[in-house]
Amino acid sequence: MTELKFEYKTSDWRLFIDSSKVSLKAVLLHNGNKYPSVPVAHATEIKESYENMKSLLEHIKYNQYSWKICGDLKVIAILLGLQLGYMKFSCFLCEWDSRDKKNHYVKKEWPKRDALIPGQRNVLHTPLINPEDVLLPPLHIKLGLMKNFVKAMNKNGDGFCYLKKKFPNISDAKIKEGIFVGPQIRNLLADEEFEQKLNPIENPHGHVFEMLFVIFLEATGPKTMKS
Repeated sequence: MTELKFEYKTSDWRLFIDSSKVSLKAVLLHNGNKYPSVPVAHATEIKESYENMKSLLEHIKYNQYSWKICGDLKVIAILLGLQLGYMKFSCFLCEWDSRDKKNHYVKKEWPKRDALIPGQRNVLHTPLINPEDVLLPPLHIKLGLMKNFVKAMNKNGDGFCYLKKKFPNISDAKIKEGIFVGPQIRNLLADEEFEQKLNPIENPHGHVFEMLFVIFLEATGPKTMKS
């Protein structure tokens, strides 16, 4: 940071880790976006795995700085030692049961996950980071809100039919599952005709969704994490 002539305070920066099947990289992002991103690690021909994540954190001396960490949900799962894939307990915050489908979208409160203990509730390894240092990715929250909202819509209603008309290049299967990208969601929220197409049950929920997306996620996102 001295070489870059940046003011440095650990709490002003967060560590973003991104991985794929062939590469792994880590970048420091300034919380106020006052400074450009600072690459701290990059490796090719390295798969996303617990061992490689552990090696990365050791090389950048993560324990010395203990930055807050952001990344996609798969990266966070690896860092916290969770089993990947379709497992029963996939959330590091609570004991949401992926197999208990009858209670999905019905049960609003799930037991808090008190600890991440290897060998229990789909935890394979000792966590590499403190769960309290994880910053949830806004993009995943946005996509999840949209997915749940669309899946709850009346599939024969005017609102759902309007979605298919507005996005003709998106397959019916994707629309039915509520699979949209950020720009499409923003486009839809700015469309007054879509709001008029919603039925009396969907409309209030649409307003809540828009409030969460625009006021909370969009307003605070640039200050904390870009999606």
